[in-house]
Amino acid sequence: MNRIEIKNVKKFDTDEKVSIYIENGVFVDSLSSEAEKVIEGEGLTVFPGLVDMHCHLREPGFEYREDIKTGTASAAKGGFSSVCCMPNTNPVCDNAAVVEGILRKAELVGSCNVFPIGAASKGLAGKEISEMGLMKEAGIVAVSDDGKPIATANLLKKVLEYASDFDIPVLNHCEEMSISEGAMNEGAISTSLGLRGIPAIAEEIMISRDIQTAEYLDMPIHICHVSTARGIDIIRQAKKRGVKVTCETCPHYFSLTEEACVNYDTNFKMNPPLRTEKDRLAVIEGLKDGTIDCIVTDHAPHHIDEKDIEFSLANNGIIGFETAFAVGYTYLVKPGYLTLSELTEKMTVNPSKILKLGRGTLDTGMPADLMLADLGASFVYTKEEILSKATNSPYIGNTLDGRVKLTITGGKITYDELC
Repeated sequence: MNRIEIKNVKKFDTDEKVSIYIENGVFVDSLSSEAEKVIEGEGLTVFPGLVDMHCHLREPGFEYREDIKTGTASAAKGGFSSVCCMPNTNPVCDNAAVVEGILRKAELVGSCNVFPIGAASKGLAGKEISEMGLMKEAGIVAVSDDGKPIATANLLKKVLEYASDFDIPVLNHCEEMSISEGAMNEGAISTSLGLRGIPAIAEEIMISRDIQTAEYLDMPIHICHVSTARGIDIIRQAKKRGVKVTCETCPHYFSLTEEACVNYDTNFKMNPPLRTEKDRLAVIEGLKDGTIDCIVTDHAPHHIDEKDIEFSLANNGIIGFETAFAVGYTYLVKPGYLTLSELTEKMTVNPSKILKLGRGTLDTGMPADLMLADLGASFVYTKEEILSKATNSPYIGNTLDGRVKLTITGGKITYDELC
């Protein structure tokens, strides 16, 4: 389908109704001939296709949890046109062959753009730098050892220096592993539940290390999924000094707290763990004042056998593609913390800019990636509607606002509730 017209749709950043035209996979000012498909957008709002710079598609190696076909279908249902998948696969995405395999599979069965992130160290082992140059030629957009931090300050320094030669962003999971062997946030609640806790300083120590290293080298670094008030303030002060640091958070860190763990429901077990109400409010403040640049899903699907066990033994992580926008709209925009434009910036423009993806815009001549949402629609998120292979979501049964109705990627309809 080469020519699409979307009529009477409201733009996310204005009150005016517009028509959107797509031809040969890009946005155009007008169509060269009659539209092959006309979409009535009355009552809907148009956004750039969402960009998730931090997710796990699990392929290769863990297809029993998720694969590229199901993961990208789930992403499209959530309004995402582009997702960036982390390298903790099996084999690890630390070489050009694995990168090429992911991209080939995404081209064949994917419902959105897939941008692989390569491992910073070989095998995620924290010993040797990976072949970043060859991986960039193959198609990676960043490097990270996500799932674990870049192991030492010495290795981080080398990774930053080597990555800069290829203009590759470095993303780091901030966790001081020597003091983080727990199941949830350390505090009164973890003590009352008899669970070993993960202290906030595990995150904050590593954020400090990363910022000091980046500042010393005058090179950029991106901090993954920040969750603590102190960590956010460390980043805020670094930005004021001119350090080239960016960061992200996830919907669960501004919508949930450690109190959700009191019933030992493993759908609330993740890493970093859910923190305190003070931390949750600090995440919102960081989003408001621009300290936190991006909202990502950290979509982490697991098989039910890996979650339906004792809390302390269950795998960390939740799925997030299908609820991210609605949680952002429900918990940030409706209460007035962010404008719709600010939420859109953090879920499209900023991640695209940090990773140099060239996405996150409705501008003429750009790839036709967009989402239509009904901001007036409330819905109960149910297990039955999930398109991911996994169902480990903390939002099942919750009422959310702002339902995605249609997603287009590169001029192709990849999710459609309007038909």
